Amino acid sequence: MDHNLPVDLLHWSLAVLPLALLLIMLIVLKWSAGKSGWIGVAVAALIGFFMFEASLETLAVGFGKGLWEALFILLVVWFALLLYHSTEEAGAFEVIREEIKQHSENYLFLVLGFGWVFSSFLQGVAGFGVPIAVVAPLLVGLGVKPIAAIVIPLIGHAWAKMFGTLGIGWIATTSAVNIEDTTATLLYTAILLWIPNLIAGFMICWMVARWKGVKEGFLAVVVISLIHGGGQLAIVTFNPELSAFIPGILAVGALFLLSKMKRYSEKAGLEDETDIIEEPETDPEDKPDISLHQALMPYYVLTGLSIVFLGIPQIQSFLAQFEYGFSFPAVETGYGFEMEAEDPYSPIAPLTHPGFYLLLSYIFSHFWYKHLGLTNEDTTKNVFSKMKDNALGATLSITGFLTTAMIMENSGQTNVLALGIAEVSSPVVYVALANVIGIIGAFMTSSNTSSNVLFAPLHGSVVDSMDKLSLPIVIAGQSTGASIGNVVAPANIVLGTSTTNTQGQESEVYKKTILFLLISGVLVSATSVLLYFLFG
Repeated sequence: MDHNLPVDLLHWSLAVLPLALLLIMLIVLKWSAGKSGWIGVAVAALIGFFMFEASLETLAVGFGKGLWEALFILLVVWFALLLYHSTEEAGAFEVIREEIKQHSENYLFLVLGFGWVFSSFLQGVAGFGVPIAVVAPLLVGLGVKPIAAIVIPLIGHAWAKMFGTLGIGWIATTSAVNIEDTTATLLYTAILLWIPNLIAGFMICWMVARWKGVKEGFLAVVVISLIHGGGQLAIVTFNPELSAFIPGILAVGALFLLSKMKRYSEKAGLEDETDIIEEPETDPEDKPDISLHQALMPYYVLTGLSIVFLGIPQIQSFLAQFEYGFSFPAVETGYGFEMEAEDPYSPIAPLTHPGFYLLLSYIFSHFWYKHLGLTNEDTTKNVFSKMKDNALGATLSITGFLTTAMIMENSGQTNVLALGIAEVSSPVVYVALANVIGIIGAFMTSSNTSSNVLFAPLHGSVVDSMDKLSLPIVIAGQSTGASIGNVVAPANIVLGTSTTNTQGQESEVYKKTILFLLISGVLVSATSVLLYFLFG
């Protein structure tokens, strides 16, 4: 890491300014995500040019990388919107809501099942925003208010970000930094990830009905968390790639067993206690005359395609061979901070991209609902019109956030942020703050993987220069922070507001997710320090 980046209070404050402004604009001023994102682009570019000696070429490369990274997420957004509006136009959500009540009238159990268990399962196999894009609309269909329907899967699947999508976060991390003791790193990471998993279960219960919800859901949360967190801890050293996927499947099975209990099949008496459930004003007789399974068939197809083509390593590896990405030249700032040339940069493998399976599921839904007689000559036009209306704001927002992040990375601002933390840290303090650095990376990039790729090499350099600092514990903290940091990543929140028709209400989502982030972050940092004193 040869450079002369100015790691001082002035430059560190300037480097953090674009991120601070984003939070202020989104949460305090309640500006739209699109407006906030592009103001962030301008601020990051000006700071990079005037204070970090980044040339116009350097900024342009960062801008181009940001657009390319945004496209990866937008493919999920666009095709998820098509599937959502196709299901909505067919009236399938009314069927899902009414028919699921026949299986369980316990809203708390249903919310836990979809928002925590099913979203975690989807993260284990697909990831990349699919849990939010799929589960948030389903929760709305069940009668959950839109803001809560976004927050619940956001926090519910956060624990599975690192080892989900068949361990892509772990694979990328080991490619970015040399970890000699991988066994210890995996164990520490699984221990720390259990914390946000357990907190998510109880927080979802709390959101439904406060302490009565926690009391009612206690057994289900403990059982599912033992499967999620304990299962991952048991599997991770043998097969990290499947350590979120297998517990995700087992938890779905446990959910069916729990649903047989009277406690979770009948009303819990919490209906008067909750403020996140609203019974929509619809006449049950107006719902289409189809079964629950017929209504959910496009989502079954999505799940099946993901399991077969992404869950079987041989098939996934074959399909991943076909990829495409742009090349970007090497650039260097006046401080000697260099970004190497990449050819191709962050290539997209279309046949393994989650957006591809969402598109196939939409195409299936079109013909399936037509076969069931639930469409008319205006259906396709209506679906694309609604998709276009929702997609415009999401596209502006996500491109703004990601280009801001890449401009900051290319100009050295991101490294100054992390190096500034390292400059004022002792080993034990740095262990506690590795989690915070991971959160910052996820907030910037909306990706656990990108956060780790961005900061893991820096952690390696700090460990080499700081006596008594343990790389396994630092990487575990970084990885866990990158997982929980996704709950406040602007691009992920925009994905949720886009698929629930609540664009412009991002600040309401932040009020809930920041609470989860603070509780999880403090406990993860404290546990990291404990692990350091015990084993570091």
